Amino acid sequence: MSTAASCVQDLSSLLAQQKKAFASSGNVSADTRRQRLQQVIDLLVHNHQALTTAIDQDFGGRPAGFSLMNDVLGALASLKHARDHLQDWMQDEPREMFAPYDQLGAKAWVMHQPKGTVGILGTWNAPLYTLFSPLASALAAGNRAILKPSEVVPRTAELVARLCAEHLDPLVVAVVNGGPELGEAFSSQPFDHLVFTGSTAIGRLVMGNAAKNLVPVTLELGGKSPVIVSTTADLNKTAFSIAAGKICNGGQVCINPDLVYVPKAQLESFLDALRSAYCDLNPTVAGNPDVVAVVNQRHLDRVEGLVQDAESSGARVECLPESLAVEAGGDRRRPLRVVIDPVPDSLIMHEEIFGPAMVVLGYDDLEQVIAQINGRPRPLALYYFGENAHEQRYVLEHTLSGGVTLNDVMMHPALHDAPFGGVGASGMGHYHGREGFLEFSHLRTVFQASAHDPRREWGLLPPYGEHYLAAMLAGVTSD
Repeated sequence: MSTAASCVQDLSSLLAQQKKAFASSGNVSADTRRQRLQQVIDLLVHNHQALTTAIDQDFGGRPAGFSLMNDVLGALASLKHARDHLQDWMQDEPREMFAPYDQLGAKAWVMHQPKGTVGILGTWNAPLYTLFSPLASALAAGNRAILKPSEVVPRTAELVARLCAEHLDPLVVAVVNGGPELGEAFSSQPFDHLVFTGSTAIGRLVMGNAAKNLVPVTLELGGKSPVIVSTTADLNKTAFSIAAGKICNGGQVCINPDLVYVPKAQLESFLDALRSAYCDLNPTVAGNPDVVAVVNQRHLDRVEGLVQDAESSGARVECLPESLAVEAGGDRRRPLRVVIDPVPDSLIMHEEIFGPAMVVLGYDDLEQVIAQINGRPRPLALYYFGENAHEQRYVLEHTLSGGVTLNDVMMHPALHDAPFGGVGASGMGHYHGREGFLEFSHLRTVFQASAHDPRREWGLLPPYGEHYLAAMLAGVTSD
């Protein structure tokens, strides 16, 4: 048997064992859920240095402080919020009883039950967060889980697998590692719920595989998240926020600003402010340990290809903080390329950038901007900068995206008590907070009958009496 086939067989066996353990354990108490979450919290706290070192090595340059902020602290926040609130989330919810049973003592409620085993496919750009943040919701709901880290960051994936094997019960949380073949097999397993974070294209494949077993999915995808800069925006504040967003993980973030719409009359002023803000944050690129490298050569070539395609079609390209000659040393840190007004059929206008580049588009009319945004697949995030409350509300009510940040970028996913997720091509489902708990729970309706059943004496069961039809017709009203 090949190594890949053996890994698939091991995965199937592991899933079967977890399902058997879930079925035999019965109710999962709040104390047990908290204990499981605490074990994951302790794992991250006690091993954060080794984990951030592995991520740095996999990226070829990623500051430990950034990995702590983005991955370790982000995951810990999700885990701790779930730990501290799950008892309230678990409570049965009484529901209104219908007449006439409401007068006879019947009751109804909704109970929240775990689904079973959740499969979580993580990604390379946030290799800890995309595993452990959805895991927080899954464990809070009383589930078990099998994680598959991204093979693009092999050192991190191997370390996560080893640490979980050492510190967690594999019948509660287990990790499997492998390449695309295992990923394909993973999404084809009969999980009770499946989570995938990644590109829209792969998300379609994952959803197709899950559909074979009718497995519900949570898909956190991406898209070309737009920024609308209003004529009322503070350009310096706007430029700084966007620059800070673009340096985050070298632009390798699913909610990173892709398309920035700026009033034509303010375009040059915005570009000047952007250059000033970016150069203040990253005065240099080459050898700068604060700059996050593009994760590998394949992804770097893809981003470079998008910029070159736009430039060859006549687009103006600004390079922040300065142009950088490609050296033979293998350093994949790159300056920010700002592509200005590329032609509509440029690749960079259609493909998610996911790297150190962005598009700036001048506009005359806000209605045209909204029409362009609505003409594309639904983005994971939308950003608006401006002080006109009426215009702000208009943008919110006439666009649709996974989430929104106003007068900043990339802030709404940091809300632990609000759902994070996409819509349409940017995904489906949520994690974070109570909505994440509900995502991984089965909402089970329970009806408890009253001691007395009056239907026969009221003529509601056959043989029907002469007044039955008239009584039914009397209920057909529009009030």
